Amino acid sequence: MKAFFKAKPKPTIAGLLTEFFGEAQSWRETNDRLEPLVELIRLIRPLKIKNVQRVDLQEIILFLKENYLCRQQFFIYLKEILKDKKFNKILADAAILQDVDFIFEVKKRIFAKFLPYQPQKDTLEYILNQVFYLANDGIWINKIPLSQLGELYNLLRFKSIYESIEPNSVLSELLVSMHLITQRISGRAMETDVIKMVPEFDDLESPFSAFEKELFLIEERIRSSDRHYIASDDLSYAQLLVLHKQCVEFVDKAFHNSSKYGISLRVNQNLLKIRQQLERLKFLISLLTVGKEKDKKNNGIILALRLIKFNCYKNNVRKFIGESTQLISYEITQHTAKTGEHYITESRKEYYKMFKTALGGGFIVGILCVIKVLLSKADTSFFGHAFLYSMNYAFGFIAIYLLGFTLATKQPAMTASALIKALEEGVIKKGKDAEKYKAFAILFARVFRSQFIAFVGNVIMAFPVSLLGIWLIDYFLNYNIAASKWESLLIDLSPIHSLAIFHAAIAGVFLFLSGIISGSIANRDKHNQVYFRITEHPFLKRNLGKTKTLKLAKLYEKRWAGIISNFWFGIFMGSTASIGLFLGLNLDIRHITFGSGNLALALYGANYNVSDAMLFWGVFGIGIIGLVNFMVSFSLSMGLAFRSRAISLYELRFVTVSIWNHFKSSPVSFFFPTEKKAKSVVVENYLNFEDRKNS
Repeated sequence: MKAFFKAKPKPTIAGLLTEFFGEAQSWRETNDRLEPLVELIRLIRPLKIKNVQRVDLQEIILFLKENYLCRQQFFIYLKEILKDKKFNKILADAAILQDVDFIFEVKKRIFAKFLPYQPQKDTLEYILNQVFYLANDGIWINKIPLSQLGELYNLLRFKSIYESIEPNSVLSELLVSMHLITQRISGRAMETDVIKMVPEFDDLESPFSAFEKELFLIEERIRSSDRHYIASDDLSYAQLLVLHKQCVEFVDKAFHNSSKYGISLRVNQNLLKIRQQLERLKFLISLLTVGKEKDKKNNGIILALRLIKFNCYKNNVRKFIGESTQLISYEITQHTAKTGEHYITESRKEYYKMFKTALGGGFIVGILCVIKVLLSKADTSFFGHAFLYSMNYAFGFIAIYLLGFTLATKQPAMTASALIKALEEGVIKKGKDAEKYKAFAILFARVFRSQFIAFVGNVIMAFPVSLLGIWLIDYFLNYNIAASKWESLLIDLSPIHSLAIFHAAIAGVFLFLSGIISGSIANRDKHNQVYFRITEHPFLKRNLGKTKTLKLAKLYEKRWAGIISNFWFGIFMGSTASIGLFLGLNLDIRHITFGSGNLALALYGANYNVSDAMLFWGVFGIGIIGLVNFMVSFSLSMGLAFRSRAISLYELRFVTVSIWNHFKSSPVSFFFPTEKKAKSVVVENYLNFEDRKNS
């Protein structure tokens, strides 16, 4: 029995090489010619790549040095499987954005993760797909010492990549890929939407065309010369690098101009693809030069490593989404940051003005609470209720926005971006570290107290307005609209008797999304020049006059993004519960201001006959709901703003400590304005940053 269950000995590199490349030469009889290489890489591949600092090939090197026959057969084997294998598509396509349609590209990469695309067997891509099939193979392969790879290069007698320029040779494939990439860049850079982003180049020759011409001349020299490469100090190579730099500056300028002209996702993807192709060209150009004799070997090794890396990363979804959305998220948060500055109070006058506008927001929300209870009486379907609730919320939120009132929980998504803008702009970049983080803490205290007074204003107004509304209906119509719903209205506020915290978090997500929508609409309209198009619309100018047309354009530019944002926020808030019922899930939203109004309706519906415990949990729940609304919306917005500006999350550590120290030294400032007018010059610089920049 022991013999029957005896474990199979673990294979070793020496044993594997002996089995396939020893006297038996069994590699010649395998059904799959790639099997020996697949098994060898499997033995070399580390189990935990993150913990590995170095991948050692010394065992293979020593074995091949001591076993001439195995070394000879291994050389013949590699030569046979790699002979005339095309790889220009890896260099031209792999790890480069293929489609400017963002959603299509994401779906394609995710699908390829589970069912990888398999190229023809006469390509190097097929071999790499079979051998280095794990996405992290590109990581550990770069942890092999270059000196060891050089030893293997010599032992296995690899030829220089500059030895031949014949079709399918390494250098020929290299030149073909460069030619292909250059043509693609030139065509894409000439597209109307791309050129529109860089008007500074209108009267200049396209750097991409000049780069293509120069590269073609160098390619001709390489093909016609005996040594098939150029010196690293060659003037033509220096000129090519200058033109490449100009192409990079073209793309950088286009991205920079996005704050002036806006940018669409399609244009962003086009520019991103050009940037990736330019980075690839910079690497490929470096392989055309040889300064010392050893560069021939090193360039061949580096090319092999990059081929493996590019092929492993070609379906990377996370990196693609990160690169594609960073600039768009920057433009979105740039808009929300400008809006958020209006929500940061400094003086007592601004503080009490915020309180008054919050009272106005609470007044409208109180009315919306009453209307929603009335709409719940309608005899309709789940989606009928979803439509009615959504329109009630949407038009209510739009009214709050247009009347200049404040809905407290709408602020965090805006003010978070303003805070991160402070990190990026003058606040954090001036002075010593201690001073700059202290300045940020003071700014955060202003944000927090602005949120606090807005909460207070909303809550204390929504309660009496809802109570008055339900009383008036009962007085004139003799109908208590909450008589049958008061218990559910009260239970829904309790964090221990319902999923109030979870539902408050859902509302926080929607608050975050509404901020994203606002920034996205503003960015889109800027890119499409909607303001200018309205201003110069011939029909409007002829019928309304230039002055009124200009006013209409300014009104659109100022208000439209906010209107659409509030409309969709209403849709989200009004349809969640109905969608949850349709799906059989306990989904709903809880909002602090609506919670206050619903508490009033529940008390009146119960004829004020409510237990002290339920009343306590209802009041306590309103506070918890507000806190969760704020935390979720603010955290998501902070995360997006951090990422969009490429600020390390490590900054949070110092920022948090500074905020805590400021709270300990001045806790009142987080709830009431206490600073003197000139408390912090750095903070004042930030708060006036936009005015100074515009002037």
